[in-house]
Amino acid sequence: MAKEKAAPAKDKKVATKQGAKESKGAGVRELGVSPRLAELYKSTIVPAMMKRFEYKSVMQVPRLEKISVNMGIGDATQDAKLLEVATKEMEQITGQKAAITKAKQAISNFKLRQGVPIGVRVTLRNRQMYEFLDRLVSIAMPQIRDFRGVSDKSFDGRGNYTLGVKEQIIFREIDAEKVTKISGMDITFVTTALTDLEAMELLKGFGMPFVKRQDAVKAS
Repeated sequence: MAKEKAAPAKDKKVATKQGAKESKGAGVRELGVSPRLAELYKSTIVPAMMKRFEYKSVMQVPRLEKISVNMGIGDATQDAKLLEVATKEMEQITGQKAAITKAKQAISNFKLRQGVPIGVRVTLRNRQMYEFLDRLVSIAMPQIRDFRGVSDKSFDGRGNYTLGVKEQIIFREIDAEKVTKISGMDITFVTTALTDLEAMELLKGFGMPFVKRQDAVKAS
């Protein structure tokens, strides 16, 4: 009888192991799914840009290389807790561990010493990059009051674009009721494009809402 009772326990143990393997396998398959914008790039953006710019090879089509998110906290020199809060918020927004940025040089007028922590930054690549961009253009930007689009004047001449965000609360990951200080951030999109025009078309393909000329005139 003792042996008969031991058998079900053994079977249960084997079943548990099999279930764990299946669960682990499912998780791996789930992680293997490409982000929506990564698929959009392959299926839609690449063919459209090859037609527009008459590239001879797919390898010539510009791609998004990385996204850098920087948040400057000038008051952190007076209150270290502000830096801790900013770090936590940055990690909530990007889903990645943030790095502390320090002053590269001393500025006496601002009572700033070299090496003092003054902000946080994150560099996103691959999956995290696409997922952040998707949330930015699909969810966060529509939260901006009277939003009409972003300026096309912030390219650097080398195919990179920097967007300024005035409030971190446009991101749903941030609970506006718990925010003690409104902080802005600079978001830089680094591409492999050789010209600003190509970079703009690439970002447009991802859904970046560049302001229309007539809207820009009305806004001014």
